[in-house]
Amino acid sequence: MSDAPPLRPVHRLPRLATGRSIGALILREMSSTYGRHWGGYIWEIIEPAAMIMVLALIFSAGFRTPALGTNFAIFMATGFLPFYLYSDVANRTAQSLSYSRQLLSYPRVTFMDAILARLILTLLTRALVSMIILTFILYVYDTRTILDLPPILLSFALAALLGLGVGLMNAVLMTRFPIWRSLWAVITRPLIFLSNVIFLIERFPEPFSTWLEWNPLVHVMALSRTGFYYSYRPDYISPGYVVGIALILAVIGVLFLRRYYRDFLEL
Repeated sequence: MSDAPPLRPVHRLPRLATGRSIGALILREMSSTYGRHWGGYIWEIIEPAAMIMVLALIFSAGFRTPALGTNFAIFMATGFLPFYLYSDVANRTAQSLSYSRQLLSYPRVTFMDAILARLILTLLTRALVSMIILTFILYVYDTRTILDLPPILLSFALAALLGLGVGLMNAVLMTRFPIWRSLWAVITRPLIFLSNVIFLIERFPEPFSTWLEWNPLVHVMALSRTGFYYSYRPDYISPGYVVGIALILAVIGVLFLRRYYRDFLEL
């Protein structure tokens, strides 16, 4: 009787293991962020909606019409929602290592699993919330806007990509230099006023309006509004510029994290 060849151990495909890790991290993120009750999910809608309504009420009291169109609610929403998506993706990505520090000690859980889990959940949540808020505003108000979906979807995709790039870079800096978290919060606080969210940069005097075009968020918010206001077509919009900035930051962040994230976790 011939000897049978020894049985080889069955290994799970790394892709399947990664999928399981990401899925488990998403469930953990949902439980810790939104809780086990519907209140956490409802608050995710109320918070940005309340911000938009407050801004609309404040500016409608001081101005007869917004910078574009006739309705303040849709004007604020078309700038604030992509900005909120960018900000949320950037913040959650930057905090991925510290949030999942204990789980990253397991060999099957990588730093990319933690980042992708937070990214996927944030994108799904923000997309749903934005759709609900925009649908409500368009249904309740006579906004006199004409929807053009391709630039709207592209602007939200660019906001998410830029948020990911900034978040990956900040994941390195905030983990290595804790003081950077406070400095970044101070530096970026004026962005909501300088990124086409509340004020159009075209209304700023020269040379400030030209300088602000270097801000990639300006391009994202302007592109978003072209999907609602047919006559609004600023010539400075450059999706390629936003993608370039986002990819440069993302590549640098991933390279540093891949090389040093184990050392960062020991700090």
